Amino acid sequence: MAPRTLLFATDYTAASDFALEYAAALARDLGARLIIVHVSEHELLPVGESVDQVPAPCREELSRLQAVKPRGSDLHYEHELLFAEPTCQNVDPAREIIRFADRTGVEAIVVGAHGRTGLSRVLCGSVAEELVRHAHCPVVTVRCPRGGSPDETA
Repeated sequence: MAPRTLLFATDYTAASDFALEYAAALARDLGARLIIVHVSEHELLPVGESVDQVPAPCREELSRLQAVKPRGSDLHYEHELLFAEPTCQNVDPAREIIRFADRTGVEAIVVGAHGRTGLSRVLCGSVAEELVRHAHCPVVTVRCPRGGSPDETA
């Protein structure tokens, strides 16, 4: 059965930009809705707070996320800025992405893979690898083509 809702997670790098086009093409081919998410390191305001009281860094992050758009206008997509639980000491993007996917019934996740190896992988970790291991739905990892600089931010 083809997924009707795809989740694409971005970290604003070249690897994510490349993977976004793959996710958009997949969503178009399947006639699926695409949800574009980013996990924020900032704290979310308590429920009931005014939008005017949203901290500037959160407003800036939301604007940056809304600028992430797949090519072509024939695709239904939306943006979600995810916030880690207030009790978390360290933000765990994979955990927040999985929680969102479970809560919203996403049927597949698409994410860019940086292709780190060795010490860099040990120090930085791999969100894509954590998603593949722990997500409750299929995960498509898209590697930046050779010659690209996957960690470069757009």
